[in-house]
Amino acid sequence: MKIAELKFTATPDKGDVSALLLRPENATHLLVLGHGASSNMHTPMLTTIAENLAEQGIATFRYNFPYSEKGGGRNSQATCLETIRSAVRAASEAAPDLPILAGGHSFSGRMTSTAQSESPIEGVKGLVFFAFPLHPAGEPAIKRAEHLKQIDIPMLFLSGTRDALCELDLLEPVVQGLGEKATLHLLDTADHSFKILKRTRQSTEDVFAEMARITRDWSGKIAV
Repeated sequence: MKIAELKFTATPDKGDVSALLLRPENATHLLVLGHGASSNMHTPMLTTIAENLAEQGIATFRYNFPYSEKGGGRNSQATCLETIRSAVRAASEAAPDLPILAGGHSFSGRMTSTAQSESPIEGVKGLVFFAFPLHPAGEPAIKRAEHLKQIDIPMLFLSGTRDALCELDLLEPVVQGLGEKATLHLLDTADHSFKILKRTRQSTEDVFAEMARITRDWSGKIAV
C-alpha cells in the first residue's frame, strides 16, 4: 500500500491545498475523492471510505478545498469547481497509469457533477456520489439534480434509505430519467453519514465495505 502526502495549487489566488494518495498494489482505478461541506479530507468517515476502496483495488486521491485547508467560510462555487479540476489534474500526475474517477461525499459529489456538467473534466471516466445531497433536510426538491442531464459519462449513486438530504421517492425517478448512464445502489437503513440501524438492516455486510464492493463492480464495467 502506497500512502503519499501531496500539495497542489487549488486556484492561483487561493494557493496550495493538501492531498492524500492511497494506492493499493492491485489498483485498477483512481478515485478523486472530495469531502462533505463542513469537514475535510481527514475525517474518519472519508478515511474509512478510502480504506475500504483500497481493499477493493480502488486507489483514492483525497483533497481539501481552500476553506477546509485554511479555515474561514466556504469558498465560492467557482473556486470549488476550479479546485476539483486542479485535484483531478494533480491526481492524474500522481498516478498517470490509472483510469480516473471523481466524486465524493455529499457537497463535493454535487460540486464534481456540477463541474462535469459545465465542461467535461479532462480524463474523468465516471462519477461516484457518496450520499448525493439532492435537497436540504426538510426541503424536498429536485432542483439540484437538473444539471445531471448534461453529463455524458457513467454515474454511480450510493444512497442510504434513511438519507434526510435525499428522499428516495425523488431520487429514484431522477436516476431513472438519466437512463443507462446512471446507476443507483441503495444502502439499507443508512443515513447521510452512513450510520445504520443494526436491528433492522437486512444485510450483515459492513456498509462501507458494501459501497467499496459496488464501486469496484461498477468501475470494472466502465470503458477506459
